[in-house]
Amino acid sequence: MTANLPYWRLSGFYFFYFALLGGTAPFLALYFDYLGFSPARIGELVAIPMLMRCMAPNLWGWLGDRSGQRLLIVRLGALCTLACFAGIFLDQSYAWLALVMAAHAFFWHAVLPQFEVITLAHLREQAARYSQIRLWGSIGFIFAVIGLGLLFEQLSLDVYPVALVLIMTGIVAGSFWVPNAQPQQRPELAGQGGFLRQLRRPGMLAFYVCVGLMQLSNGPYYTFLTLHLESVGYSRGAIGMLWALGVVAEILLFMCMARLLQRHTLRTVLLASFLITALRWLLLGSLAAYLPVLLLAQCMHAATFGAFHAASIHFVQRSFGDRQQGQGQALYASLSGIGGALGALYAGYSWKGLGPAWTFALASLVALLAALVIATRLPPERHRTE
Repeated sequence: MTANLPYWRLSGFYFFYFALLGGTAPFLALYFDYLGFSPARIGELVAIPMLMRCMAPNLWGWLGDRSGQRLLIVRLGALCTLACFAGIFLDQSYAWLALVMAAHAFFWHAVLPQFEVITLAHLREQAARYSQIRLWGSIGFIFAVIGLGLLFEQLSLDVYPVALVLIMTGIVAGSFWVPNAQPQQRPELAGQGGFLRQLRRPGMLAFYVCVGLMQLSNGPYYTFLTLHLESVGYSRGAIGMLWALGVVAEILLFMCMARLLQRHTLRTVLLASFLITALRWLLLGSLAAYLPVLLLAQCMHAATFGAFHAASIHFVQRSFGDRQQGQGQALYASLSGIGGALGALYAGYSWKGLGPAWTFALASLVALLAALVIATRLPPERHRTE
């Protein structure tokens, strides 16, 4: 690592932040199912945090770029996330849970885009090494999915909110441990105007459309994979291990991402990610009962999330000036939220009527559409990522 880089402080924050994702992505729908909600209601409750992700990051991103107080926003966002989610202990009606999901997500989604800017500011010219820090988020995800999966085999899902509150406390502590940093100025972008003008450059809108399409295709996976695997005979402990396998593949990808980006353009990496994603959803929708196929599909998470996310972060970082970095990362988070929310909603409504196979098949078509957009609308790069 570079001199004076607070590697473990940055890594520790990612560990707890994505441990929370590991506590929600596989188990939130399971918890709502445990409370007795229908698939449609589950899809709506899961979609609410994603809908907040559509709005909140842009507000906080604009505020962070204008004020420069990105770390303060991260810390306040972490504290308010914990305080709002604690409301889950007061009531478990649909209306109250919807309010809790909306309130905590409004602040939770303020955190990561600003923290990504801080991390890249610490890395400076070593941006290709971002993945070596980000992989600790994947390790946190694994700890959460395995630990909670085993915990829920021994105890009731009544302990689920307590587990999430403990993870959120770790996020708060991590945010106060990290030192601040400001992104370096980008002279080559200084004359290209503000955020909206930079957004109109060739290929930018195509990239952001595909960000939304990727998360739209992920809707059935993040909303119903756990219930789907339970329905074909896997135990909750095994399901936790299977979620973790996907993240192990993601970690291995992150470890070699710097070399991958030196050999291939971002356009190539993104295109390959979408094509592999399309195949993965077909395997999960129709052949998840066959363990070897399921293992292969989970290993594809390296491309579905790992390669796609790392390449996207680099794309945003190189495409905007220092005063637009927060808004660029926020738009990435927002369109991910829009796509994820729509994905959760369509999965919730189609799961019962069409079944898992067709729901995942629709997701596969969405990924193929995104691959077509990348292939035809994203301009070839003159230089590879260094």
